[in-house]
Amino acid sequence: MRKLNHALLASALALACASCTAEKEANYQVIPLPQEVSLTQGNPFKLNENVLIAYPENNALLQRNAEFLSEYIQQATNYAPKTKAIAAGEQVKNAIVLGLDPGIANKEGYVLTTTPEGISINGQTENGVFYGIQTLRKSIPAGAKGATVLIPAGEIKDEPRFSYRGMHLDVGRHFFPKEFIKKYIDLLALHNMNTFHWHLTEDQGWRIEIKKYPKLTEIGSQRSRTVIGRNTQEYDNTPYGGFYTQEEAKEIVKYAQERYITIIPEVDLPGHMLAALAAYPEMGCTGGPYEVCPRWGVFEDVLCIGNDKTMQFLEDVMSEIIEIFPSEYVHIGGDEAPRTRWEKCPKCQARIKAEGLKADKKHTAEDRLQSYCMTRIEKFLNSKGRRIIGWDEILEGDVAPNATVMSWRGASGGIEAAQMGHDVIMTPNTYCYFDYYQTADTKDEPLGIGGYVPIEKVYSLDPTFDLNEEQKKHIIGAQANLWTEYITTTEHVEYMVLPRMAALAEVQWTQPEKKDFKDFTKRLARLMKFYQRDGFNYAKHVFDLKVDFTPDVAKKAVVVTLSTIDDAPIYYT
Repeated sequence: MRKLNHALLASALALACASCTAEKEANYQVIPLPQEVSLTQGNPFKLNENVLIAYPENNALLQRNAEFLSEYIQQATNYAPKTKAIAAGEQVKNAIVLGLDPGIANKEGYVLTTTPEGISINGQTENGVFYGIQTLRKSIPAGAKGATVLIPAGEIKDEPRFSYRGMHLDVGRHFFPKEFIKKYIDLLALHNMNTFHWHLTEDQGWRIEIKKYPKLTEIGSQRSRTVIGRNTQEYDNTPYGGFYTQEEAKEIVKYAQERYITIIPEVDLPGHMLAALAAYPEMGCTGGPYEVCPRWGVFEDVLCIGNDKTMQFLEDVMSEIIEIFPSEYVHIGGDEAPRTRWEKCPKCQARIKAEGLKADKKHTAEDRLQSYCMTRIEKFLNSKGRRIIGWDEILEGDVAPNATVMSWRGASGGIEAAQMGHDVIMTPNTYCYFDYYQTADTKDEPLGIGGYVPIEKVYSLDPTFDLNEEQKKHIIGAQANLWTEYITTTEHVEYMVLPRMAALAEVQWTQPEKKDFKDFTKRLARLMKFYQRDGFNYAKHVFDLKVDFTPDVAKKAVVVTLSTIDDAPIYYT
């Protein structure tokens, strides 16, 4: 990056600020882009410290929404509007009024109306009001300290394209503390996402307390060492571990719920279970010994499906998981489970025989053993009022009858599942794997797993692909995944997801005919100011570094473009 001349910078900023006033203009060009924005010629609403945020009395959720809005405004302006409960029919002046309107069709939809006298944000549900709040929040300049903010008069009618709008985080390879998980959830809220897929178990670490099986965290959460680099023969010989207690997990669930985000836990089975086998070796086909894995990859040792104790273990684990996580869905993995141990295991072969599992031209008997495992756990979870999600490998055999398929090996698995009538969440690695590099020039990038998914590629995703109208109904949403083999710090997590998360947000929310990448990058410049203000470590590849201190006559402003700000023009008016 080019070194900046500090004297020149100071001179430019002084010139810019000479024309600054105590007013800032809001702008509805936010991310994700609302479906319909209609501006009028009326005077703007003036947001200042005297504005009130009102909500219906006896509605605790809208009260909390009002408190969030006050907090968001304070982050931008340094003043926090007071909140007030109002009775039905009560009129308030100079206020932002939150309310419910059953006439709004989509349960997450909202209508935001601005006049010179006030703002109203109505949703069919409190969720919808929350997304209207996010739009208002992002329309206010990130840095409007002490200023009166002019909110344009007009109306926004908005609703999401997809009901499932997710982000994933793997804490099995590397563990991240509770407070960072909350920060990650805050990022999801900023981007109008409603689902956090929490990958909690792996070969390299079991991260959630299960009280009936204490060794899962006593032994399974700690590995003795970690491979250096991309599976070299060298190790750091440093113990590594961590896990969340059930109380910590419940605290995080509540934090997410307050922001209308559902946490879907993942306990990956029957593969990726070396941490569990290290704790309870009798559940493997060979009996071990096993260790919490210090390397990355796919390993032959998986759960022994022929062992009744193993199946009881899985049901016991799921019983505790659903007590912690109230989500409708539980993700049970199903990916990368080699069949080699089952082929030689007497117990597994006995199970195959007892269940009458047969090979055919497409599938081995061991493929059908995996399907047996997934179907059995699905039936157990269905009996508890829950549904399963599995990776697209669950299509290899007899797919569990009510399963939702998460398509990661490209889109083909999701397309096949939708054609079969299964609900699908699209997470194709070619668009949505945020552990892949975001630039082709990787020499100065932190270590990554490989691959190349630039922000333009993320933005270009249409999760419905070429399905017909009936099949498209089974695509319930999209998600990006962040696997953490090479991501050891919270700063690195932020760097890999930002700003690609913004591109994904528009894929999830905005109708495809309204998407335009060039326009998106202009709006992204505004959103990046939020990232900077809130201390997030974000990548800047989407913008070229420019330094331009020439006055913009048309805007009567000085254009200052600096990598230290957000690599995009900042207009000081």
